[in-house]
Amino acid sequence: MISLLVTKRDANQRVDKYVKKYLNNAPLSFIYKLFRKKDVKINKHWVKENYILQDGDELSIYISDEQLKEFNSPKEIKKVDLNHPIIYEDENIIIIDKPRGLLVHGDQNEKTLTLTNEVLNYLYYKGEYNPNDKGFVPAPAHRLDRNTSGLVVFAKNLISLQELEDLFKNKENISKEYLALVKGNLEGKVEINTPLLKDENTGIVRISKNGKSALTIVEKVKNYGDFSLVNVKILTGRTHQIRVHLASINHPVIGDSKYGDFKLNKEFKDLYNFENQFLHAYRLGFKKIDGHLSYLSNKSFQSPLPKIEENLLKKLK
Repeated sequence: MISLLVTKRDANQRVDKYVKKYLNNAPLSFIYKLFRKKDVKINKHWVKENYILQDGDELSIYISDEQLKEFNSPKEIKKVDLNHPIIYEDENIIIIDKPRGLLVHGDQNEKTLTLTNEVLNYLYYKGEYNPNDKGFVPAPAHRLDRNTSGLVVFAKNLISLQELEDLFKNKENISKEYLALVKGNLEGKVEINTPLLKDENTGIVRISKNGKSALTIVEKVKNYGDFSLVNVKILTGRTHQIRVHLASINHPVIGDSKYGDFKLNKEFKDLYNFENQFLHAYRLGFKKIDGHLSYLSNKSFQSPLPKIEENLLKKLK
């Protein structure tokens, strides 16, 4: 049997998530079998997997020494430098300016070279993260596509992550704004309110009445000949939302290799040596918020356009 004392740092999370972090090499089937067999207890009482840990709880896991040795192993930290601008940092959060082409999370093809690993390395060498502590692991509070550059906010502790995730989910007291260069002359402000459906097999997203609601607000910043630099706000957080919505109104994002105008993308490559996706998450703003992160109320953070996009706009003038 293992006995663990839950501290304030690890409280307010589901017990099954904590157990999965502690037994980091155990398959999920083994974890949930422990709960079915009532081999996970809090303060000597059996609990279900959705129990929320409290500061001071005594967690008992009934496994053998051999199972502990097999399923609990130190995490290896591979040195990866954080070479991207830190826009803001305090004891609770860190906001990074992510470049285009870098994954936030790992996928089946790349697990090491990710923004998350870079941030964990940075915090490890600062002494703010211990990979062998089986509690909270610093994590991003929202998504940003691989080929979209711009601001990503990470939480350094559980309460900050929970509050940030609530803010991004509800969208009322936090805003994300993007800059995009699109095909055609877009005038004024456009509201795109069409549901989106993702094909789980291909990853392609399309407009569908059977999809999830999605709302995007697009406003012209400046016209560049036959193209427009636009400000984009999303009031929902669907996969590929901005790119699909802009393509649906015949203003695809320049350089978008999935939903864009492929012939036009080739012209930009040939004429300007530009083959990036021109979509940049440039502003993150907090409205009036309560709780642990209330000190961020009415603050906003901004990232400049990457140089390659700036240079393209100069050429288009």
